Amino acid sequence: MTTWQGWHRFATTDPPAPPQPDEAPRSLEERLAYHSSFVTIRTPAISELATQVRTLMILGRHQQATARPSLIVTGPAAAGKTTALLHVGRACHLAHTRKNPTPPGSAHTAVPVAYVLVPPGATAKTLITEFARYLGIPTTTRMTQIQITDAVCHTYTAAGIQLVLIDEIHRLNPRTTTGAQAADLLKDLTERLLATFVYAGINVTDTPLFSGTRGAQLAGRATLINCGPLPARHGQHHPFRDVITDIENNLDLTQHTPGTLPRHAPYLHQRTAGRIGSLTRLIRQAAITAICDGTERITKASLEAIRLDHLAEQHSRPAPKR
Repeated sequence: MTTWQGWHRFATTDPPAPPQPDEAPRSLEERLAYHSSFVTIRTPAISELATQVRTLMILGRHQQATARPSLIVTGPAAAGKTTALLHVGRACHLAHTRKNPTPPGSAHTAVPVAYVLVPPGATAKTLITEFARYLGIPTTTRMTQIQITDAVCHTYTAAGIQLVLIDEIHRLNPRTTTGAQAADLLKDLTERLLATFVYAGINVTDTPLFSGTRGAQLAGRATLINCGPLPARHGQHHPFRDVITDIENNLDLTQHTPGTLPRHAPYLHQRTAGRIGSLTRLIRQAAITAICDGTERITKASLEAIRLDHLAEQHSRPAPKR
């Protein structure tokens, strides 16, 4: 998805659909493939991000003098940051193309969204080269960073990019010379491109990104969206249990009893530390196992048999006795 062709294919391909009452039963292979890809569960972070992106895109549409306001999605690993980023990006892409369909006979489709990964040890030149690669802008080793940046700004503006999604932003370290130059490049791009920037990274507020003069500039322009672990309870609401219910309602198992998984919400919260990524992986893996062994249902015992990612397993272990 870090090229336009890949992103366009992702955004325009129908996402997995849950089973419908009026459709014929799916084959075993179809159901395995479905649980492997699965639907995107709308979490509170996704809802907040969608609202903020829509508002900031309108706010910055006619802003010319300074950098447009931006967003930063932060949180621990396996908290659903990239999923939220991609979900909102796809929604923006589809909304724009519906309003601006490609004219008949035209070979130029709308390019409303760019998705860029910050490379490990990013320098300003390697980072801007990633922007160029997304739209297939030709670059050579002899080109300077300034030349590539000018080409990117010209092409992105001509293509009508409105939303720039930058993932793995925690890889930038402005305390180093190369990291500071890369951070300055991003600031330059936000001022030259007519687009809203959304960043995502692991625990961004704990990184050097928010320190020093550059960090103050970023903090002064960016709204922070916390994509942290879901609490078991928030006031009168139970957000974690609500997400479990949504996941269960989308399962395609022939013998599963509705309401089983929400009843195990306390156990699932302790097991996954409230991380949406760990939760969906656990339940999807249990569903695939249930299809393969013929039980067609998920129980607490079958969940116990699934080994989770190392991070979740560490948090779910009881504290050692002293």
